[in-house]
Amino acid sequence: MQPDDQICCCYRVSLRKLVNYARRERPARASRMSECLGAGTGCGWCIPFLERIWSDPDGIALDVDPEAYAAQRSAYHGRLQDGEAKRGFE
Repeated sequence: MQPDDQICCCYRVSLRKLVNYARRERPARASRMSECLGAGTGCGWCIPFLERIWSDPDGIALDVDPEAYAAQRSAYHGRLQDGEAKRGFE
């Protein structure tokens, strides 16, 4: 993914904003990444990616193709509509 690609699609939060937030604020827990423009508080799809950014903001390299990311997110939303539980921070 590129720095300006959206990680949190619900609130349109880019990888760049999340990495800069994690570097600047050094949140104590991954769940605090939600303080960056509400990331992770919508559908929950991006939470695993937020946890990766939180754990290593200086070394983050999301080797995910943006089109594959969008396709996986669509599949996730389909499962949500079928009644599957929403993701949450650990």
